[in-house]
Amino acid sequence: MTEQTDELSNNGKGEKGKKKGYITTLIILGIVALLWILIRPGVFTIQPIGALPEGITFIYHSRSSMMPFFSSPDGLCLQIQGSVSLLCRGTALGAASDLIDRIIIKLPYNRWAYLQSTGGAEFDR
Repeated sequence: MTEQTDELSNNGKGEKGKKKGYITTLIILGIVALLWILIRPGVFTIQPIGALPEGITFIYHSRSSMMPFFSSPDGLCLQIQGSVSLLCRGTALGAASDLIDRIIIKLPYNRWAYLQSTGGAEFDR
């Protein structure tokens, strides 16, 4: 009879532990979602070009509603004028210079992120 009582008390504690774990997970996910909304991060990728021979990718905060999550100078040119030119690339880099103050982390060039920003298209230097 003692074994049955111990098993019943252990089962009760196990269920409470599972509920606490579930609630804790929901709270953490809620906090992450709230931070995501407040921070509004974005990924900006500059492909290897003359000024940046190795390219760069960075994650920044406070993305405007006009900027897609994945963006690049080439992607912005495609979005604005439908094609990529050196003049447009330079203008897009200049417009993106305000992102420098909002960088969270700098990463090496990421081709996948670049392709996401251009819809899969790749352009020469």
